[in-house]
Amino acid sequence: MRRIVKDDNSEIITQNLKYIKNNSTNNQNISRILFKEQKGFCAYTEEYIGRADAKDIEHFNPHLKGTNTDGYSNWFLVKHQWNSEKSSKWNKYQPILCPTDENFNTKIIYDNGDYRVANSDDLESSNLVKLIKLDDIILADERKKDIRRKKDEIEKFGQSANDFFEILIESDIKQISYLRAIQEEFGIDIWNMIP
Repeated sequence: MRRIVKDDNSEIITQNLKYIKNNSTNNQNISRILFKEQKGFCAYTEEYIGRADAKDIEHFNPHLKGTNTDGYSNWFLVKHQWNSEKSSKWNKYQPILCPTDENFNTKIIYDNGDYRVANSDDLESSNLVKLIKLDDIILADERKKDIRRKKDEIEKFGQSANDFFEILIESDIKQISYLRAIQEEFGIDIWNMIP
């Protein structure tokens, strides 16, 4: 997972959109904007959210949902499974690091396919890892396999990492997942390569 940067000029802000429970038309508009801003990737897993994937507008702090203080800074688009697994555990993991924290990428370290806390005394970061299962073994294994596959393909086709990922982006963005892992493993700014 990488730090999520919120856009001060987001359409959600400029249109003053509010999440309205059971109003699918309104909420689909918010979902569409978040999808565009996140370039189609789940905020938590960094897997591309395909048409057939169940997705949710995640209210990071669930206690804000439906209140006047809920809003854009608390909303992320995520795959449904990760949202549903998080929802009942919020109170157990407090205090917690927010995905928008400016020091996120130095507090949560990418380490050869795994995510770990940079400082074991950092309770907020440890709680985030546990709450949204950044240390999930199956997800980490998928991430490691994907990175190995990409390394093998780059070597096989004799291309630079930059050229290889540009081709994937142009041909089928769904072939890309795990943006921070790609950035760390291949030394490229994959986020800014994606239109």
